[in-house]
Amino acid sequence: MHDKVSKDESDENLIKTAKSGDKIALASLLMRHQTFIYNVALKMLNDIECARDVTQEVLIKVLTNLSKFDRGKAKFTTWIYRITKNHIINFKKSPWEQASVSFENFFDYMENVPDKSLSIEEESELFDSIEEAKITCTSGMLMCLDREQRMIYIIGDLFRIEQKVAADLFNTSPQNFRKRLSRVRRDLQQWMHNKCGLVNKSNPCRCKSKTKALIARGEVDPVNKKWLSGHKELVQERTSHSMVSFESAKDELYDKIFQSHPYKLLRNEHEIINSILGHEEFTQLMNL
Repeated sequence: MHDKVSKDESDENLIKTAKSGDKIALASLLMRHQTFIYNVALKMLNDIECARDVTQEVLIKVLTNLSKFDRGKAKFTTWIYRITKNHIINFKKSPWEQASVSFENFFDYMENVPDKSLSIEEESELFDSIEEAKITCTSGMLMCLDREQRMIYIIGDLFRIEQKVAADLFNTSPQNFRKRLSRVRRDLQQWMHNKCGLVNKSNPCRCKSKTKALIARGEVDPVNKKWLSGHKELVQERTSHSMVSFESAKDELYDKIFQSHPYKLLRNEHEIINSILGHEEFTQLMNL
């Protein structure tokens, strides 16, 4: 889990060493949290290059403000959450957001993607592409939420940040945060229930039947996979399950679809850290 006490204690030791000017400790600290930041940004923006930009900019903010971090006010992970959330909320629109996607036009588009049946051999051959199609489609569903709704869902349900911490990130009470999360779930689940075959078997839309057409349209690339390359586990394996109990089995069904998405590593994951630490003014940026 991202928020283990042992990790938090280790963070504190790295922070102390980094503040003394130790470049290796600083690199270790930034590397430890880089992948989490990247995955939140990727789910929020649905664009790899935008997510990389966000990750680099958030890490620079962490770097430039590290000397001001006060362990007495918040855990380091909570501090990271706040910087990440605030930066993404104010980040430029990704290409998906510029397209102003709504649930209505998204599902209209998917309904117009031709269904193509697969033989057993084709289904086996296209196994990864079918999974890629599923993740591509469900990631698109998240983009139908506005930015604040999306962030609430990602923090509250995908990564299951402790509700007291999540509420504080949105400057509200835990009770109000739960209400806001419930409204987001309702909107997302209502559309999925009426359109998506993953949650309602009576719906005709099936990931495997759309895969060939999505490949033909360039939405899915069997060679250069957007989602199934550069990952080490699932989002579900990185969530704090003990922090929040499910409100219902129905919520669990929907959450598992999104939590089954890959928890992705950046390509050339050391590149961003090295570029930051290679800056000739990195010690001045830390205000040491």
